[in-house]
Amino acid sequence: MSKRYTNFKDFYPFYLSQHRDPRCRALHYVGSLSVIALLVVAIVLAKYWLLWLLPVLGYGAAWIGHFVFERNRPATFEYPLYSFFADWVMLAQWLTGRR
Repeated sequence: MSKRYTNFKDFYPFYLSQHRDPRCRALHYVGSLSVIALLVVAIVLAKYWLLWLLPVLGYGAAWIGHFVFERNRPATFEYPLYSFFADWVMLAQWLTGRR
């Protein structure tokens, strides 16, 4: 990444360009939805030790998509906060049919 992004509005189109393969996006959605499900389970069952698995589920699925299908380096390595929010925006757009 040669350009430095200083705001989310400029970063998000770049983020989407790194997720062109539908299999990669699908793995992001699976990871994010799994995070939500595990969070609910951990809270309902009061099994708070399960919270340690949240990053493994979320990032693990997404990174498989990048390394196997996109063959690129996840943007989260350089833009962790923007990437975190962009993943949830991408999921919300998919769930609402906007992307």
